Formats: sequence, structure tokens, C-alpha cells
Amino acid sequence: MGPPFVPVLLGEDTALVRPYLVAHERRQEERRQRARRRALWLAASGVDIGPRVIRGVEVAAR
Repeated sequence: MGPPFVPVLLGEDTALVRPYLVAHERRQEERRQRARRRALWLAASGVDIGPRVIRGVEVAAR
């Protein structure tokens, strides 16, 4: 017989995670989402604000 099954603990499920850390991670994700939406909206308007470095190679600005 193998070892007993131990479920994976998620940070949000335990009281050991400080609430300010969870809030900080949520704010970071919200900022990233806003940046993606802004880039998409600007791209639809013809403005390219894409990355300046792609796979370690600097992309020339127009």
C-alpha cells in the first residue's frame, strides 16, 4: 500500500496566510489585467505599445 493521500493546501484556504498578502496579490493581478485591456484598446485604435524586449532581444521603436 502506498503513502496516504495528502490534499494540496491552497493559500486562501488556510488561516496562516496574512490577508494583506492576498490583497496585494489581487491588486497586482488587477493591474496586469488593466494593462492588458489598455494595450488591446490602444491596438484597436492603431497604437502599438507592445513589449520593447521580446525573448531577450530589444525591438526597435518606430
